[in-house]
Amino acid sequence: MKKTLLRQLAAATAVCVATLAAPLARAQADAYPNRPIHIIVPFTAGGIVDSIARLIGDKLSARYGQPVIVENKAGAGGSIGTDVASKAAPDGYTLLCVSPGHAVAPSLMKSVNWNPVRDFRAVEGLGVISNVFVVPSEMPVKTMAELVALAKSSPTPLTYGTAGNGTSNHLSGELLGQMANIKLTQVPYKGQPDALNDLLAGRLSMMPLTAALASGHIKSGKLRPLAVTTARRSPVLPDVPTVAEAANLPGYEVGTWFGLVTQAKVPDAVVRKLSADIAEIMKMPDVKAKFDTLGLDPNPQDPAQFDAFIAAEFSKWSTVIKQAGIVPQ
Repeated sequence: MKKTLLRQLAAATAVCVATLAAPLARAQADAYPNRPIHIIVPFTAGGIVDSIARLIGDKLSARYGQPVIVENKAGAGGSIGTDVASKAAPDGYTLLCVSPGHAVAPSLMKSVNWNPVRDFRAVEGLGVISNVFVVPSEMPVKTMAELVALAKSSPTPLTYGTAGNGTSNHLSGELLGQMANIKLTQVPYKGQPDALNDLLAGRLSMMPLTAALASGHIKSGKLRPLAVTTARRSPVLPDVPTVAEAANLPGYEVGTWFGLVTQAKVPDAVVRKLSADIAEIMKMPDVKAKFDTLGLDPNPQDPAQFDAFIAAEFSKWSTVIKQAGIVPQ
């Protein structure tokens, strides 16, 4: 009898808490924001992540009548800024602009003590930039299938340039090697421009290069495009097939994706408000035009969709990194 009574009291308490919480959450959303919002960019100013954060931040500021301050907290492949964001108050006033490193860094660095699934929740997914596998025009391959065949027959592994471990260039090559069962050697650089110089000089076999950066060299005939790394063709290079198509590798997909997240315990109502407003901002013609200049293919994802996407990326790349024998540093 006593246990039954306790269960009834617990159930009644839970109903009361839920009944009181709903109006409180609505009130929080109605009052939000009543002070400045901060968007942390875990990279230096001037890059693509920074450009996207400032674009969205300016539009949110105009919409809310509150300052939206972009803070660049660079270092350790984005993990330093992410750590700062993870420790912010869960009130919706600190957002984090994320890219693939958000899902990859915990598998590459021992020093990372945050988890992209446990410590954050999605606000809105924004879109993706394709990489495109390119080869110097002198390379004797014209299709992705021919490149795979060459790699299988070559006595030494083909080389590919990247902007460093854990970047989308690196992951593009690593996933291709695993799925096509070919051996490739990564040559890491400090950034894509350095790698591009060696590619143009013929010192690299190929590179999964950002589509927007590759397009000018493709038009000039210096580089030959073989396939884009995303699940669908890039608006920058609409005539270039995907790796999945060109190499007959269903499920192959790598892209430099972007979005906004916040702390895991930020109230649902605040997240929903932010998500809805950012989704409207993405429909603005000048925002679309800016995305075009960045080579970004808009792909809005609501909080549930973006949360599921990040969780899938976290799981996928931790597996790929382990299979590659990459030891966290």
